[in-house]
Amino acid sequence: MTGDDALAAVVRKPESEAAIAALRAEGVYDATRKVTEYSEKTVALPVTDPPAETAVLDVVEQVDPERRLPDLAAHLRERGWSDDEIERAPGSWAVVGSVVLATFPADCPDRRAVGEALLDLHGEADTVVAREGISGEHREPSVSVVAGAGDTETVHTEHGTRYALDFSTVMFSPGNKAERARMGEVVESGERVFDMFAGIGYFTLPMARAGAAVTAVERNPAAFRYLAENAMLNDVADRVSAFRADCRDVDVDPRVDRVVMGYYEAHEYLDSALAALAPGGTIHMHEATPEDLLWDRPVSRLRAAAADRDREVAVLDRRKVKSHSEGVWHVVVDATVE
Repeated sequence: MTGDDALAAVVRKPESEAAIAALRAEGVYDATRKVTEYSEKTVALPVTDPPAETAVLDVVEQVDPERRLPDLAAHLRERGWSDDEIERAPGSWAVVGSVVLATFPADCPDRRAVGEALLDLHGEADTVVAREGISGEHREPSVSVVAGAGDTETVHTEHGTRYALDFSTVMFSPGNKAERARMGEVVESGERVFDMFAGIGYFTLPMARAGAAVTAVERNPAAFRYLAENAMLNDVADRVSAFRADCRDVDVDPRVDRVVMGYYEAHEYLDSALAALAPGGTIHMHEATPEDLLWDRPVSRLRAAAADRDREVAVLDRRKVKSHSEGVWHVVVDATVE
């Protein structure tokens, strides 16, 4: 190969998202060229130099590489869209595994055209789905396939943790990425943790990978199936005790070092959380809080519940995770409870 070769790193399709992130971090990902299919099970990711830190199957030379338009607007403009029409296209989206997850404005001119443009923009993805809403006792998502292969099931990788999921049956919030990673950093090996609303393993998996023993509870049968599958996928099944139940009905004995309450109405479950938490343990309480009630409401709810049990609270941290809706924030309060 010469210095003018257009190089590409070959990786398996399920690993492409994580590999692109690693190549970007290494400084060798070439965003000016398209990701292309290399074989039925692999893709070729454009690179400026052979990667030294990112694991790949092979490094090959691309013949007649396709140039990559820089953004969605450029792709839509190439399709003949006017500036006014582009203004009514999605302003943000997320690539989760092999799926592009987008929220479409009601007046978007042509969702299929946008979906095809997003697939051109993100060559590592093969399906585009639109978020339509959430309903039901188990907060079941409603999505529709906009473009591509139509497979809503995928494996998404974040900071080494692998999440298998199906967007048509379970929730996944890309905006919680930093919080998922953080939970794997704050926990210590050997800790006992109670994850009261485990879902597919959002927080359970990074904590178990860090060496914690996690009692993970999830009552949604679809999410519970992926929770069990993901524990095996990440080789932490021996550290995850999974229960399909209401977390208030699970007897946690002995009491744990840490309780995670990843639910917007977590304050309704504080009695069960405090009953499970050993003196001096840490609690992570999530809430959807109006901005004018930050931080009084979540902190006062936690203090009041602890006072009812003659326990004292020391707040360690308060964080905004992401915007929940206009004027409302998804927040987390970290505290120790004596």
